[in-house]
Amino acid sequence: MIKINDNKGELIQNLDKLHTTELGVGRIKKNLFLNVDNVVKWCSDKILDSNATIARKGKNWYVTIDNCEITINAYSYTIITAHKIKK
Repeated sequence: MIKINDNKGELIQNLDKLHTTELGVGRIKKNLFLNVDNVVKWCSDKILDSNATIARKGKNWYVTIDNCEITINAYSYTIITAHKIKK
């Protein structure tokens, strides 16, 4: 079961709109040390993971999973960034 704060299933319902910029791809790969061809698919898979916690704060969605946080604009569904969570 995907945990969604404040009943915010809107992100999952609009997953087909998820995208990022060329700069976003580079930033996400660098921050998470990823070696994948499709960053958007990687993020989408993480969002759909049953252990993901999804919260909307203001204009952004924050998805926390596997010790990382993905930031997505709530209006355009643009993946802004992703980074490791510092402990």
